Amino acid sequence: MIIDSAQLAAFAAVVREGSFERAAGALHVTRSAVSQRIKQLEERVGQVLIRRATPCLPTEAGQALLRHAQQVALSEAEALQTLGLAPEAGPHIAVGVNADSLATWFVAAMADAVQMAPMTFDVHVEDQDHSAHLLREGRVMAAVTSDPQPVQGCHVVRLGTMRYLAVASPAYRAAHFSRGLDAAALAQAPVLVFNRKDGLQNRFMRRITRKVVAPPVHWIPSSHAFVEAALAGLGWGMNPVRLAQPLLDDGRLVDLLPGQAVDVPLYWQCWRLDVAALRVLTAAVQRQAALSLGA
Repeated sequence: MIIDSAQLAAFAAVVREGSFERAAGALHVTRSAVSQRIKQLEERVGQVLIRRATPCLPTEAGQALLRHAQQVALSEAEALQTLGLAPEAGPHIAVGVNADSLATWFVAAMADAVQMAPMTFDVHVEDQDHSAHLLREGRVMAAVTSDPQPVQGCHVVRLGTMRYLAVASPAYRAAHFSRGLDAAALAQAPVLVFNRKDGLQNRFMRRITRKVVAPPVHWIPSSHAFVEAALAGLGWGMNPVRLAQPLLDDGRLVDLLPGQAVDVPLYWQCWRLDVAALRVLTAAVQRQAALSLGA
C-alpha cells in the first residue's frame, strides 16, 4: 500500500499541533483540506487514526502510522541535506525530557548537538517514569527516561543517575520538623509535588516511615519554581542536587535527612534509525550526561 505523502503530512501535523485548525495553519492550507486528507487516509487504511479530542491524539493504529510519518520526514530531511537542498535549520527532532533534566543539563546537550549539525527541536516535557509512552505513541524520536526496557524499535543507553535531596528552608524545618522527620510530622507538614505523576516525595516518605503518609500538597509544575517554593517556606520537596547544592552551601536551604538521597537512574531511548541527526544528538546527550549526572 502506498500512502499519499500529503495525507501523511496532514496526519502528522494534526497530532503534532493538537488540532485540525493549528495543523492547517502549519501546513498553510484550509482546515477543510486537512480534514479531507485525514478522512481519505483513514478510508485508505480502514481504521480511525485520530481521536477527535482536545488535544487530538493518535489511536493505537495511528501511533504506528505516526512513527512511520516521523521516520519518513527525518529520512527525507537527511536526503535533502545530502543533496544540499535541505533548509538551513536542518531536520526537526521531537524529544521527550523530564523537567529536571531540561532545567539542569539537557539544554546544553541540544546546544552541543546543534554545534555539530543543524537541527531544530520539539521538546515534550514528561516525567521520567512516563516518558517512554511518548516513544510508544510515536510522538517523539528519543526520550530521557527511567525505563531501562527498550521500547520496540529503540536502543537504550544508560546516562547516569540524578540524585534528589529532601530540602526545605531553615525556618520551615524549625517550624515543622524540630523533633525530626517521623510519620506524624510528615503528615502535617505541607509538601511540594511537581505534578500528579511525581512520586519522589512519596517514595522518600515511605522509605523513612514504612507508612503511607498523606500531607497537605502544593502542586508546583516548574523545576525552578519548585526550588523557589522551598526557599519561600511553602513546603519541603525533593530537589535535584545540581539545583539545590548552591542554596545548601549558602544556608538558604537545608538537607532534611542527610544520607537519605533518592537516586533516579536515567536512560536515553532513541529510534534505531540510521540518520545523522539522531547519531549526533545521542552523542551530545551522552557527553552532557557524563558531565552532569552521577554514575
